[in-house]
Amino acid sequence: MSTIEQEIAKRRTFGIISHPDAGKTTLTEKLLLFGGAIQTAGAVKSNKIKKSATSDFMEIEKQRGISVATSVMTFEYHDLKINILDTPGHKDFAEDTYRTLTAVDSVILVIDCVKGVEEQTERLMEVCRMRKTPVIIFINKMDREGQNPFDLLDELEQKLMIKVRPLTWPINIGQNFKGVYNLYDKSLNLFSVNKTRIERDIVAIDDLNSPELDKQVGERDANQLREDVELIEGVYDEFDRQAYLDADVAPVFFGSAVNNFGVQELLDTFCDIAPATLPRPTDVRVIIPTDKKFSGFVFKIHANLDPKHRDRIAFLRVCSGIFERNKFYHHVRLDKDVRFSNPYNFMAQSKDVIDEAFPGDVVGLYDTGNFKIGDTLTEGEDFFFQGIPSFSPEIFKELINMDPLKSKQLEKGIQQLTDEGVAQLFLIQPGNRKVVGTVGDLQFEVIQYRLEHEYGAKCRFDSMPISKACWITSDNPAKLQEYIRLKGTQIGYDKDEHPVFLAESDWMLRMNIQNNPDIRFHQTSEFKLAMEA
Repeated sequence: MSTIEQEIAKRRTFGIISHPDAGKTTLTEKLLLFGGAIQTAGAVKSNKIKKSATSDFMEIEKQRGISVATSVMTFEYHDLKINILDTPGHKDFAEDTYRTLTAVDSVILVIDCVKGVEEQTERLMEVCRMRKTPVIIFINKMDREGQNPFDLLDELEQKLMIKVRPLTWPINIGQNFKGVYNLYDKSLNLFSVNKTRIERDIVAIDDLNSPELDKQVGERDANQLREDVELIEGVYDEFDRQAYLDADVAPVFFGSAVNNFGVQELLDTFCDIAPATLPRPTDVRVIIPTDKKFSGFVFKIHANLDPKHRDRIAFLRVCSGIFERNKFYHHVRLDKDVRFSNPYNFMAQSKDVIDEAFPGDVVGLYDTGNFKIGDTLTEGEDFFFQGIPSFSPEIFKELINMDPLKSKQLEKGIQQLTDEGVAQLFLIQPGNRKVVGTVGDLQFEVIQYRLEHEYGAKCRFDSMPISKACWITSDNPAKLQEYIRLKGTQIGYDKDEHPVFLAESDWMLRMNIQNNPDIRFHQTSEFKLAMEA
């Protein structure tokens, strides 16, 4: 086995996704605790402001107690190198999450046992289905009075449209929660409230009929567990790893992340069954991780990761070959060669310079403005990785400068923040009016806050009568120019100077599509990659 094959086999790169408040950031923190990457975990929920979760590092996240930017964290566990991408749960930041899902090989979906499947969970699962991403489900907060576990499994199958197979099973829930039985390796983990250290109370029970079980959990609960397990084995097919890898079945785990419970079973089984680095499609061919030549793509850009230094970091997912420090690589969109003297890997806020990275790794690259989301780097070949779109925003507001002396700072700030993918920027002429489009209202708050605190620029946002933005193209350049001329201020230009039709209503958009057969209206920016290639 070559070095690169060995390194690929060791990598597990996954995203943690959930509806807000299902306990995703807490679970991330506990995984880091088991991985030895952190020593004690803050009880994230009870004291959001003073002691924030390891992966929430932007000031506004600490104040609001929600994750608004994807964090990347790496740790080693059982001779594996695990890369976690913790995503924003809040729906206003869904686009950041969708893009992050392009950079992972599998996903852990966190469900709150009290609330069950929520709207945002369904949307996230749709994206996983679209990409055939393998999913493991962790049902969290079992120490609270929640739904019956069998009802939850039915709800998962119906609402998420995926077959499920429990690999652990809870002994009671809420106040009477006593632990989980591991169906995968036939062991019992007994529950005790333990917020900060690693739980060690694991009892091996090979035979559920053993009197040891009654001794540990009491006769009533022991009998209930035996009945439940018999029912599970009767109703659900035996766990088939290939069906999980094909995204046809989702293994389910139960636990309480805040109490460190059921997390180790999840992590150990994940290491056992989750896929190593997977191939990635491009507009030319499918790129296999073991290809000798390096390739990778930028799925996220973050400005001012360290508020003391005005830096921009592009997050690059390595897809094939070996990425090496100080080596020149081809930036396909710009058609120029670039090199990086300080590439990083991450442990939330702390960064370590690395000399090389392998397929599956996420590398942080200092960016002086060369990168956009979706950019491809290669060892010379020209192709673009696919499936990293911008979506048409849902809310549009005009950016108004409140301090004319700070125009330059505002200009730079909004350019950098929209490069990060926090929102999209459209310019309307005449007058160079700036229209910002987002998926949700909270993003405007975040932009306003960051413009003021990171760039010293004050602004306000005025609502605009726009409901949809569609990129427009045509095989007939004269027809396109004529359409743009007729529409006047209903046309904006995106960052790449592509024309965009800003429709006041869905009806108006439908009429324009109907009346202009020579013009194509695109709801996502995927078409641009094909044009640039």
